[in-house]
Amino acid sequence: MIKRLLIANRGEIASRIIRTCKDMDIHTIAVYSEADQYAPHVRLADESYLIGPSRAEESYMNMDKIMEAAKKLKADAIHPGYGFHSENPAFAERCRQEGIIFIGPSTEIIRKMGNKSISRKLMKNAGVPVLPGSEGVLTSAAEAVRCANKIGYPIMLKASAGGGGIGLQTVNNDEELMQAFASNSKRAKAFFGDGSMFLEKKLVESHHIEIQIIADSFGNVVHLFERECSIQRRNQKVLEEAPSPFISEETRRKMGKAAVKAAKALGYENVGTLEFLVDEQERFYFLEMNTRIQVEHPVTEEITGVDLVKTQIDIANGEKLQFRQEQLQIQGHAIETRIYAEDPLSFYPSPGHIDRFQPPHGENIRNEVAVTENYQVTPFYDPMIGKLIVKGETREAAIERLKEALDQYEIKGIKTNLRTLREVAQSEAFIKGQTTTSFIDDHYHPIARNKQEGI
Repeated sequence: MIKRLLIANRGEIASRIIRTCKDMDIHTIAVYSEADQYAPHVRLADESYLIGPSRAEESYMNMDKIMEAAKKLKADAIHPGYGFHSENPAFAERCRQEGIIFIGPSTEIIRKMGNKSISRKLMKNAGVPVLPGSEGVLTSAAEAVRCANKIGYPIMLKASAGGGGIGLQTVNNDEELMQAFASNSKRAKAFFGDGSMFLEKKLVESHHIEIQIIADSFGNVVHLFERECSIQRRNQKVLEEAPSPFISEETRRKMGKAAVKAAKALGYENVGTLEFLVDEQERFYFLEMNTRIQVEHPVTEEITGVDLVKTQIDIANGEKLQFRQEQLQIQGHAIETRIYAEDPLSFYPSPGHIDRFQPPHGENIRNEVAVTENYQVTPFYDPMIGKLIVKGETREAAIERLKEALDQYEIKGIKTNLRTLREVAQSEAFIKGQTTTSFIDDHYHPIARNKQEGI
C-alpha cells in the first residue's frame, strides 16, 4: 500500500494531488525549483525537497534529481500529474527499475500512445474511426507534400511524438507545408527528442470532445462520459465543460463504447483520456490518447462524483474498480475556465508580481490555484495560474454561476485572460453551445479582435 507519495510536478495539479492524499492519509512529498520556493504546493505538502534551479530542464524535468528525492525521502510512489514527465516512458521505466510505483499506465502503453502515428494505427486496428492521414511518419517536406496532395488541404501537420500544441500547425497549400515542416520538425526534436512528423486531414468547424476512461488491472473498464473542449487558443484549451451541449445521447453512447473498446484492446490500466474531433454530422474521429490525468479532469469529477486522483492511487495499489458502467450517471453540468497570466489582446504570457488575488467563493464554485496574493509569477513555466470550476443543475444554471464567479474574480498586478473569459461566458455562441475549435480564432484572436475594435 502506498504510504509516502512524491508529486513530480508543481502548481495547481500538485496541490490538487496533495489534497486527495491528505484525505487518504498518505504522506506527501513536494519537489520544487528555486523559483517555486514559496509556491502553495510546497507549503501544503508534508515534506518538500529542492531539486534545482528555476529552469524546468534543470529541476522538474531532471529525472535524476527527482529520483534522488524519492529515494532519500523513501517514497513508495510517484504521481507525475500532467506535463513534465507524465507521458515520458523513460521516466515510468526508471520508476519501475528503482522499485517505485509510477501512478499511471505501463511504460509500453505510454510509449505506444505517445507516438501519434503508432497510436493512430492501434486505434484503427481496434475499430475506432480515424481521420484520413499519412501512414507512418514523414521525415522530409517533399514526402509530406506528396502525402498532402493525396489527402487534400487543409491539413494538420503534427509532431509524431508531440503534445500540448507543440509542433502542431494548420497548412493550406504546398508552400505553407514546405515552410512549416522544417521549423516544426526542429521544434519537435528540441522538445521531444523526435523530429518526425505526420499529417491528418483538418476538419473545418469541428468540435473537440474527449472521453474519460478508467481501467483497473482486472480487465474492468468504464467511461465517465465526455468533456467538450472546443474553446482553444494556440491549440490549447481555455474552457471545458461536461457534458457536451453539442452531441446527442446516441453519439455519447457510441463514443463511450468506442473509448472502452479501445482501452480494452490496448490492455490499458489506470486513468486515461481519448480525444476526438467531431464534425457537424456528429461523426467522430480519434485524435490522440492522453495517458495521464487531464487539466480539465475536475468537470468530470463534478458531474460523476468520482475522485479521479483517488481512483488513480487505488488502481496503482492493485484495487478493483468499485463501480460498474451502469452505476455511473451524469449529475448536473460543470464548466471549467483556465486562468492565465497573459495579455488578453495578444495571448502572450505576462509574468509579474500579483498584488491582489481574490478568487470567488460560494456554493458549487471550486478553485484550483497555483498562486497566492503577493506571489511572483515567473516566466519559467506555463502561464496557467489557476482554474475556476462551477457546477449547476442545468447548463443554463452553470453558465449563470460562471458569469457571477468571473465577475467576482480579482487579480491585480499582472495581466490575465479574465477579460476574454468574461466575454466568452456572455457570448451568444457559447450560450447556445455552438462553439467549435475555431471559436477563439474567429472572435478573440488578436487580428479578429483588432478588426472588431477598429484598430
